[in-house]
Amino acid sequence: MGDVVSRDDPSTTSTVAPAAGHAHIAATSDAEAVAQWLGEYRASPNTQRAYRREAERLLLWLAEQELALSEVRRDHLDAFEAFLADPQPRERWAGPTRPRHDPRWRPFRGPLSPASRRQCLVILQGLFAWLVEAGWVGHNPFRLMRDKRRRLDNRQGRVERYLEKPLWDWLWRWLNEAPDEDAAPRARFEHERRRFAFGFAYLLAPRIGEMAAAKMQDVHRREGRWWWHTVGKGGKSASIPVPPDMMRLLGEWRTALGLAPEPGPDEVTPMLRGLDGRRGLGENRLYRLMREAFCRAADELEARQGRASAREVALLRRATPHWLRHTALTHQAQAGVELRYLAETARHSRLDTTARYLHAEDAEWHRQQSRHGLSSGADDDGGQPL
Repeated sequence: MGDVVSRDDPSTTSTVAPAAGHAHIAATSDAEAVAQWLGEYRASPNTQRAYRREAERLLLWLAEQELALSEVRRDHLDAFEAFLADPQPRERWAGPTRPRHDPRWRPFRGPLSPASRRQCLVILQGLFAWLVEAGWVGHNPFRLMRDKRRRLDNRQGRVERYLEKPLWDWLWRWLNEAPDEDAAPRARFEHERRRFAFGFAYLLAPRIGEMAAAKMQDVHRREGRWWWHTVGKGGKSASIPVPPDMMRLLGEWRTALGLAPEPGPDEVTPMLRGLDGRRGLGENRLYRLMREAFCRAADELEARQGRASAREVALLRRATPHWLRHTALTHQAQAGVELRYLAETARHSRLDTTARYLHAEDAEWHRQQSRHGLSSGADDDGGQPL
């Protein structure tokens, strides 16, 4: 699996023996113990990657404090949480995204938001719970947090990272603007691929990893209806109804690839492809392509509408591919898709997770609340006090 922290610097790995003295895992350092915990998530690469990031941040911070995992106390958690909010010195801890082996790599891109800090603590609480069971540490300091519910409850309010319908409609029109007549074949191919990727993300609400892994045969017909089969977060298998617009979009993309409009059951080839039209796109490459499209769209909207669309331009600059999943689910909820079906599309195990997308209720709440207001200032009884 690779080291959790760099082995080039001895200070980044602890060789302190477990506090309990009776470890149930074959590890000789904190880094090895954490690596074994991460191994439990080998079937969920995206989860493993996210957990590795948070565990690595903790181990690097502990190395700075000259602490081992077994020495972490309740007060250390407050100091670590403050560090997450403002990792200093910035030049040592924060920087642009770079490959892990790059010497300019940094653990942070910048300070973590409250939601990201909460998520980090949730993950690390799970790490310590596992380490206690493994006999590597003697206690879980997270259990001493009196305000644990406030800090560690990962259920959030309404989803905010999405594009409102007018902004999505503008973006989709921009994505559909045909290249110039004298555009090179590469530019035309990239236009079709970008259009398909955004349409796919909006119509089926996939995660970026699911898009990158999708094969042509995953779209299949059953009893006269089209379905998309995917294996998502946590290894969960699901079949999602494919709406007519998605089949039309897929047909146009396949035509651009020189294929028949409808996929066959034996087509194990990638759905999204590189410039050669054959090789698949990796998750990171697909992420960068879509982020670049968001930024180009923001530049175009700013050039066309100027300061009048400053808020929308800012949203597009911040947007990531995962925003399209939020956008898709929010717009489906606003279109009246029932919560139980929305949860199936999202592949949520809890309905309260899906309910975060029910922004449509806000409009009705706002309308009814508007019935409550201030009087004109003149009392009906002639202004006499009660």
